Amino acid sequence: MSLKDEIAEQPDVLNRLLTEQWPRVQEIAAALKTQSFDYVFLAARGTSDHAGLYAKYLWGSVNHLPIALAAPSLFSRYGTPPSLARALVIGISQSGQSPDIVSVIAVGHRQGRPTLAITNKPDSPLGQAAKWVVDIAAGAERAVAATKTYTAQLMAVALLSVALADDADRYAALRQTPEWVAQVLAYDETIRQIAERYRYMEQCVVIGRGFNYATAFEWSLKLKELAYVVSEPYSSADFQHGPIAVVSQGFPVFAVVPDGAVFDDQLALLQRLKHDHHVELLVISDRREALDLADTPIPLPAGIPEWITPLVDIVPAQLFCYYLTRAKGFDTESPRGLHKVTKTQ
Repeated sequence: MSLKDEIAEQPDVLNRLLTEQWPRVQEIAAALKTQSFDYVFLAARGTSDHAGLYAKYLWGSVNHLPIALAAPSLFSRYGTPPSLARALVIGISQSGQSPDIVSVIAVGHRQGRPTLAITNKPDSPLGQAAKWVVDIAAGAERAVAATKTYTAQLMAVALLSVALADDADRYAALRQTPEWVAQVLAYDETIRQIAERYRYMEQCVVIGRGFNYATAFEWSLKLKELAYVVSEPYSSADFQHGPIAVVSQGFPVFAVVPDGAVFDDQLALLQRLKHDHHVELLVISDRREALDLADTPIPLPAGIPEWITPLVDIVPAQLFCYYLTRAKGFDTESPRGLHKVTKTQ
């Protein structure tokens, strides 16, 4: 199965997770409600770390849980882990095999804390180390660049949020996600043509904020690992605290700007970038005001709640990176220097 096949498989993967894993997620949420914890201590690397960024915003806003993102080397290399008192310790990993992430869960267990793994491999070392496991049920992912496992991790994070909140309306909204993703996948040929415009691009910045701060990081990572573009992710707020100085006329700026609480802030930044700095704008959005500013607009389906948008708007970004890689003449299946499973100590 190719990278393109795995991108196209995402509606089915998300639907399977929504239907087959929802009862198990509800059981885990019920068990977690019997535990005593005040915050989440979360360990992840790479793409999974971006799923953790999404959790930071979603669980913080909906479930009122502070999220601390772990420094795994304190556990695996320095041997000086912090106290995890009052923490729910969570590890997110597609393969569940990275020793540094497993070490965080193991220390959490030794300190008597509740532990949870979110993984595509429940029988992995991470799954075996945790008390509870959410199986993202994405099936075998053979392409080196993670796509369907990323959106499945986001869905697992969202389902846990919904189950902990016991919110039927939010679950009903999530049920529409596979259809929204399918609608975006229908833009395939348009995105292929768009990617040709950027075949000589060597650097860019990617901007997102709020729930889509995670999307900016994941899009930027895919640009690096597939198309070898030097890409830097920023929130629209952080970008104005210095990094905006790097842009000038024609500099590529990619932005994910769906409707929501941070839309006005992001729109103001895009207007400044376009009118004052004359940058090259590629925008993913469901709002006409943002799309009209773009040199390259990619529309999203209307009506997606902001908290769900990261599961949908990363998909056109994945397609863009796939086709940009092909336009540049690089191998989409075997990025140089990378392996499917990365084990960091």
